[in-house]
Amino acid sequence: MNRLADATSPYLLQHADNPVDWFEWGHEAFERARADDKPLLVSVGYSACHWCHVMAHESFESATTAALMNELFVNVKVDREERPDVDAVTMAAAVAMTGSGGWPTTVFMTPDAKPFYAGTYFPPEPRHGIASFPELLHAVSDAWRARRGDLERQAERIDAALRSTSVGEPSREPLDASVLEEAARAVALTFEPAFGGFGRAPKFPAASTLELLLRRGDEEALDMVTATLDGMAAGGLYDVVGGGFHRYSVDDRWLVPHFEKMLYDNAVLASTYLHGWVVTGRERYRDVVEQTLEYVLRELALAGGGFASAQDADTNGVEGLTYTWAPEEAGEVGLPREALEPFEHGRFIVRGELEPELRRSVLATRLTRPQPFRDDKALASWNGLALAALAEAGYRLERPAWLDAARALGEFVLGPLSAEDGRLLRSTRDGRSSGAGFLDDYANVAHGLLELHAATGELPWLLEARRLALLAIELFADEEHGGFFLSPAEGDARVARTKDLQDTPIPSGCSMLAHVLLRLSRLWGEDELERRAVSVFRLVEPQLRTAPGFFAWMLCGLDLWLSPSRELAVVGDVDAPVARAALAPFAPRTVVAVGPTEEVPLLAGKSLVGGKPAVYVCERFACRAPVTEPEELA
Repeated sequence: MNRLADATSPYLLQHADNPVDWFEWGHEAFERARADDKPLLVSVGYSACHWCHVMAHESFESATTAALMNELFVNVKVDREERPDVDAVTMAAAVAMTGSGGWPTTVFMTPDAKPFYAGTYFPPEPRHGIASFPELLHAVSDAWRARRGDLERQAERIDAALRSTSVGEPSREPLDASVLEEAARAVALTFEPAFGGFGRAPKFPAASTLELLLRRGDEEALDMVTATLDGMAAGGLYDVVGGGFHRYSVDDRWLVPHFEKMLYDNAVLASTYLHGWVVTGRERYRDVVEQTLEYVLRELALAGGGFASAQDADTNGVEGLTYTWAPEEAGEVGLPREALEPFEHGRFIVRGELEPELRRSVLATRLTRPQPFRDDKALASWNGLALAALAEAGYRLERPAWLDAARALGEFVLGPLSAEDGRLLRSTRDGRSSGAGFLDDYANVAHGLLELHAATGELPWLLEARRLALLAIELFADEEHGGFFLSPAEGDARVARTKDLQDTPIPSGCSMLAHVLLRLSRLWGEDELERRAVSVFRLVEPQLRTAPGFFAWMLCGLDLWLSPSRELAVVGDVDAPVARAALAPFAPRTVVAVGPTEEVPLLAGKSLVGGKPAVYVCERFACRAPVTEPEELA
C-alpha cells in the first residue's frame, strides 16, 4: 500500500496497491525530492484512459520496474481531471519536447517542479523505435547524475517558456466580420465529406465547430453540419444500443471508437444535436438527444443530483468488451447481421438504427453483463455542461423530469460542489473535495445556470450565474494582458499559471467565460463585462483566422459580440404559448431573462400585460411594445 489510499480521485485509488511508492502531487512529494536529492517522475492520466491502464499493468504493477522507479525517483501520480493546472504544464512540456502529447503523460521534474524531460506512453520493452520504460528510467537517472547542471538549465528554460505563453500581448488588429469569414473558409478546408467531421483519423467530435457552422446557417455550413451529425450517429462512436458517445473514433468512418464515455462529450454533443434538430427538423437528431441524455441519467447519475465523470474503455481488462458482440451473442438477442461491423478478436460493433423495441431488449441484455469501471467523482466543470444540456433539452423537448434533474443538478453544484464561502470546488466524491475550483468550473457552471434560468424562468439561477462570473473575474483575470488564467492567483505556486484558450474537445475556460460575460453584459447593460470578454478574443486574434477548429467556441462568442444586441425579456410563465413561441427558434445571438423582477436591469419596469404573460423584444434596452400572443411576435 502506498500513499494513494486516501486520495479523492478514483484514478489515484486504482494505483493505491501498486508497488510503486507513489505520492500525490503536493508538499510532501517535493520535500522528499529535496531531502533525497532526486528528480521527480510525474505520471499524469485519468481513470477512463485505455493507455493509462496499459502502462499501469505493464510497468507500475511490475515489482521489478517499481523497484527501479523507487530507487531512482520520487514518483508522483496525478489525475489530470482533478488538477488541470498540472496537466496543462506537463502536456505543454511533452508537446514542446516531442512534438505530440497524450495520456499517460510521463514527465521528469527537478525538485522545484520544473520539467526537464517529458513523453507519454513507454512500453516495458523496446518497440517500434521507442525506448523501453526501464531504459528511459536509467537514461534519465544517468543524465541527472552526469549532467545535472545542463538539465537544470534546460528546466529553467522550459519553465520560463511555459510561463511566458500566458503573458502574450493582445492583438491590436480589428475584430470584425472578416475574422469569421476567414475562419469559415479555414473550417471548410478541413471538412471530410465522405463521412463528415474535420480532418482525418483519429476523429474527435467537434461540437464547437458544429455550433459555429449552425450559427452561420448557409447551405454550405449546414451541409457540413448534417453530414457530420449523420456520420457520428451512424454507430460505433455513437452507442446505438445504450445511447451516448464514446470519446473518439480511431478510423475515418466513426466506426471503431476508444470506448471510454466522458460526461463532457455527452453533454456538449446532446446540446449540438438538439440545436441540429431545431434548425433542420430531422427527427433522428432528436432521437440522439433523448437517448444520450437517457444514458447520462441512467448510468452517470450520482446520489444528490450530480453526475459521474466517465466510464472506462475497458471491462475486465478488455477494451470494448461490454459494448461489442460475438456472433452467437448477437444472434441470441436478435441483432440482424447487417447491423454488425467487425471489431477485433471475433467481436462486432453495432451500427445503424435499431427498432425501439429491439434496442430496449438488446440494452436490457447488455446491462446484465459486467460493466466498465465508473469514475464517480463529480467535476464542477463537466456538471456545468451537463446542466446546460439537461435544462435546454428539458424545455425544448418538454421533458419535465429532465428539468427536475437539472434543478437538482443546480442545487448540487451550488451545494456539495461549493465551499462555505460560495466559491466552487473542483470535484467532490463521498463528501470529500479535491480542492478549489478552476476557471472552467466557474465558466461552465455559470453557463449551465444561465440555461437553467431560461428553461425554468426561476430568478435565483440567473443571479447565481452572475455571482459566479463576477467571482471568476476576481479570481482569474489577467489585469495586465487580458483574458483569464486557468488557476487562481492564490493557487499552487509550483505550477506556472497558464491560460486555457483552445476549444477542443470542449469549450475552453476562457472562451466559455467570455461567452457568459457577453450574455450577462447585455442583460445588465454593463460595458465592463463586455470589455473583459473581448480581451479574450484579442489574445488569439491571429489563430481565430487560421486555426478555427481549435477556437470554435471562442468564434461563437465573437459572433455574439459582433451581432446586433437583441434581448428577450419574458415576463410570466416560460411555458405560456407566447414565451414558447419566442424561445423556440435557434437564436444564439439573443439573450434571455425571465421575470418579473427589478433585480435585472433588462426586466426592470416590465410586467404582465392585462394579467397575461408577455414578451418584450429589445435592442440595447430599447424595447418594442410587449406582445402576449404568439402570432404577434412576427
